[in-house]
Amino acid sequence: EALLGLREAAKTDVNLMPATLACARAGVTTGEWAGVLREVFGEYRAPTGVSGAVTAGAGEGLAEVRGLVTRTGEELGRRLRLLVGKPGLDGHSNGAEQIAVRARDVGFEVVYQGIRLTPGQIVAAAVEEDVHLVGLSVLSGSHMNLVPEVLDGLRAAGLGDVPVVVGGIIPPADADRLTALGVAAVFTPKDYGLTEIMRGMVNIVRTANGLAGA
Repeated sequence: EALLGLREAAKTDVNLMPATLACARAGVTTGEWAGVLREVFGEYRAPTGVSGAVTAGAGEGLAEVRGLVTRTGEELGRRLRLLVGKPGLDGHSNGAEQIAVRARDVGFEVVYQGIRLTPGQIVAAAVEEDVHLVGLSVLSGSHMNLVPEVLDGLRAAGLGDVPVVVGGIIPPADADRLTALGVAAVFTPKDYGLTEIMRGMVNIVRTANGLAGA
């Protein structure tokens, strides 16, 4: 009843504090309270900065990887499309955005919807956008929970053949476990060469689609 009262109040311009206090007294959780408000108001996603980022110049190896991306797209019949997802509550988006920008620089069509996505939202985006590759960035330590959920969701959606790569603060033992679960590659802070990461990602796409590596 308290949640229904909150929902009805949120549809008007009344002060939400009385309805919120009623929820607190009834034992409503913060998540339940926020869920009702999201249903009524929607959810704000802060700008990621990817669209306005400056394109990198033709640095060492960059032109070569651009050529590889272009050639792979031609062989597959359309431009390569990468989904960069940040599942969970991790709010540190810098690494994911650097990957997204460099992927765009080498010729990928990049789908990046910001931070704090659920595994289900990432899977839905992969289906809707018909991507060639899914890249997950997890810095919260929850990779062993979130990544398998995405993998299972992709398989359930018929996208089990779409490769998944993961980046973040991931111990070697966990990286081995993720690889055993089907992750195509795991990148950690020691993998700081963005262009080389891009080369590896293109080759993962090529391998997944029966093309020779380059």
